[in-house]
Amino acid sequence: MKELVEVIARSLVDYPDQVVVTENETGKGLMLELHVAQSDMGKVIGKQGCIAKAIRSVVKAAASKEDKKVTVEIIQQQ
Repeated sequence: MKELVEVIARSLVDYPDQVVVTENETGKGLMLELHVAQSDMGKVIGKQGCIAKAIRSVVKAAASKEDKKVTVEIIQQQ
């Protein structure tokens, strides 16, 4: 899952070297935190969150094949 989010995010942003994805196990499943540069936040979120919803949908579909629950959080790098 981590690699999938990285590939998608790196293809969208202007600074692909600043894209970092971290995995955290939670009681409910797996949480992926997508860290991007401040100037790339709009590109990853999209108008009215369309891009973010699409990323989450793709990850959810991939996770359902493995019978896992995965959440994606987008966080701005500092």
